Amino acid sequence: MRKYATFALVLMLLAQCTTRQTPADLLIKGGTIYTMDAAHPQAEAVAVTGDKIVFAGSAQDAARYAGADTKVIDLQGKTMMPGFIEGHAHLMGIGYNELNLDLMNIKSFEEMIEKVKEAASKAKPGQWIVGRGWHQDKWTVKPDKVVKGFPVHTKLSEVSPNNPVFLWHASGHAAFANAKAMEIAGVSLVTKENIQGKNTEGGEIIRDEMGNPTGLFNEQAMTLVSSHIPQATVETDAQALDLAIKACLRNGITSFHDAGVSRENIDLYHQFKNEGKLSVRMYVMLTGWDRDLIYEWLRKGPEIDSAHILTIRSIKLNCDGALGSRGAWLLEPYTDRPGFSGMATLSMDTVLKTSREALKHGFQVCSHAIGDRANREILDRYETAFRENPSVKDHRFRIEHAQHIDPKDQPRFATLGVIPAMQAIHMSSDRPWAIERLGEKRIREGAYKWQTLLKSGARIVNGTDAPVEPVNPIPCFYAAVTRKTLKGEPEGGYEPEEKMTREQALRSYTLDAAYGAFEENIKGSIEPGKLADFTVFTQDLMTIPESAILKTEVAMTIIGGKVVFSR
Repeated sequence: MRKYATFALVLMLLAQCTTRQTPADLLIKGGTIYTMDAAHPQAEAVAVTGDKIVFAGSAQDAARYAGADTKVIDLQGKTMMPGFIEGHAHLMGIGYNELNLDLMNIKSFEEMIEKVKEAASKAKPGQWIVGRGWHQDKWTVKPDKVVKGFPVHTKLSEVSPNNPVFLWHASGHAAFANAKAMEIAGVSLVTKENIQGKNTEGGEIIRDEMGNPTGLFNEQAMTLVSSHIPQATVETDAQALDLAIKACLRNGITSFHDAGVSRENIDLYHQFKNEGKLSVRMYVMLTGWDRDLIYEWLRKGPEIDSAHILTIRSIKLNCDGALGSRGAWLLEPYTDRPGFSGMATLSMDTVLKTSREALKHGFQVCSHAIGDRANREILDRYETAFRENPSVKDHRFRIEHAQHIDPKDQPRFATLGVIPAMQAIHMSSDRPWAIERLGEKRIREGAYKWQTLLKSGARIVNGTDAPVEPVNPIPCFYAAVTRKTLKGEPEGGYEPEEKMTREQALRSYTLDAAYGAFEENIKGSIEPGKLADFTVFTQDLMTIPESAILKTEVAMTIIGGKVVFSR
């Protein structure tokens, strides 16, 4: 009997050895955990070693990963999800929005004038006053005088006679200047289409009935004035980047697709990375405006970071304007501006040439297109480039915004493997007035077609387009699943058949956003082997009533197993 008892004891010890695990660095438990792993949608606990997930499953099994030095985070009933990925925004713009005049929440032209008046009272004579965020269609009080839907500069110029003022529209596709700024730029009644080597092709100077400039510059015409604004210093760039990173972390953003980055900003990102200050994982699109930069990178190839901090393998092309400024390129004229259909801001020959070269050199192309004509023209160029380069099977080309798509072109995204990178929050902000631009038929058939695209087989990458909208993902998630404004209107939502389910909305911010950057194998879900990036919310976004979603806050942001923000 003693022999058998000894044998049983040995078996028991062997069994214990096979189940014992090396202690993890971090153990998270005590809340609801959504994994985005189809095989195991929820977990009770997650274990992390280094910057990777080593376990996701039951709390009982997770206990095997606890050691004397294991840090334990008790969620205390909160909800954890894969780290949220901002799928389209502008990092430096977020930072500079905090440094300059923030006009995002103003309710009238008069309020904008007051903000400029206050800034001018503190500024030195000749100092530029710049800002961003105003949107005339969101004002509750309309200006006394408008030309083509925009105010005129007279009152603004009166409160800032000694300071040039340049205020970007929320979309970034138009801007408003005062008389001093136009004087410096040489813009006047007699201004022709060319000023000091610059032109307004792909843009427009809005003029009144007498031919005088109103102060509104659309698309490429903005450069007539903006080129005179003193360039940012290295110090202010670094300050803006630091502010932007902090904004991302407190809003639960663990990865960021930066939609159009300059040479100087890329250098700054590398500097921050080398100094250990680039806390958010960056996926960078090179700005298509700098052709020298594009060809320089095409020659040397993509930079795919093995540490997953800073990856550069994408090119951003700006191909039309925005709906708010009536610059989106449409197949038919605007309902509220007959005879005008917006404009292309980049030659379609350039889109085709860039697409061909990108496929040959391992780069992704991400083209800004809001209007239905812009979407069609870009899909046509992509299709030609794909056909000419059949050996490239996994290009993952994207269209950024894909806001208004003709019904004939909606199935083409899935057919061609093109990713629509859409910002659900734009529907919430824009839909109440967008119907004035497009009319009911075009809105219903072609605008914000999330569910139609998903059912066709396309994958949607979600985001905020910050600083056009705040970088906060919660209002964006709310818009995706309700199709309401942030005031909760209308009852049932706009075109409710196009709502995303909550799982689809979560996927668009996690796993499909990772797919949009070729990173679904390292992030986007909570699975062993993937990066330990998590966003913790105060409420369960998947189950709470719609009315409670906007009351949810980010409680904690974890990147690479490190807590980088805690409320």
